[in-house]
Amino acid sequence: MPVTFTFDEEIAALKAERDSLIQFPEEEFIEIIREVGFSCDCCGRCCTHEFNGHVFLLEEDTDRVRRFAPDALIPAPDFDACDQQGRFYVSGYALRTKPDGSCIFLSGGRCSIYDQRFAICRIYPYMLHREADETGAVDWRQISGLNEHGCYNTPIDAEECARIARETRAYEAAFLDQAVRFRRALRDLFAAEGLRYVRRTYDLLMRDFRKGAEVEVRVFHRGHFEPHRVTRAMYE
Repeated sequence: MPVTFTFDEEIAALKAERDSLIQFPEEEFIEIIREVGFSCDCCGRCCTHEFNGHVFLLEEDTDRVRRFAPDALIPAPDFDACDQQGRFYVSGYALRTKPDGSCIFLSGGRCSIYDQRFAICRIYPYMLHREADETGAVDWRQISGLNEHGCYNTPIDAEECARIARETRAYEAAFLDQAVRFRRALRDLFAAEGLRYVRRTYDLLMRDFRKGAEVEVRVFHRGHFEPHRVTRAMYE
């Protein structure tokens, strides 16, 4: 039997994760940051497909990109849902990449908009979200790409550790808030227009998309769904 999309269950799970995020002890996160002691060595590897699939943008960052480089935006990959008419839906935008898989703003191994870099770029590699490890155990993960780039065991003073912790928690909370608002809007849209999501339809459409077919993706932004036509080539 096809699996029906359960918006309310997903919304409840996201809200519970946000509540857990807010309750995560700040002193514990600060201690992790201090012990890891990450320092960027400007290798640029975190700005490539080799280490990160895509750069997801919060709505505030999307608005900023639109002011100086609107062509840099694409619908985020890993589409969240589709309707029976073959339209995909996703919770936000991502940055376009170059043919070599590097960020569109990476130039000569350096970020060309460093002073205007986005929220996720400012906190990386520090994360604070629940994720399964290689054994399938779900727990809080604080560091992304550990020992894959940058320098470690660098002394970081208490004030800087606290700043990183605050900014990281704020980013993750904003990300979850955006996800909740997206699913609420999608639930209301499906109810108002008599739409439905069946997993088999999604899988069949994704198969065609991976083979090169053009599909419609509606991107959630500021309470509305913005339509786009995309192909897999845009993400490679």
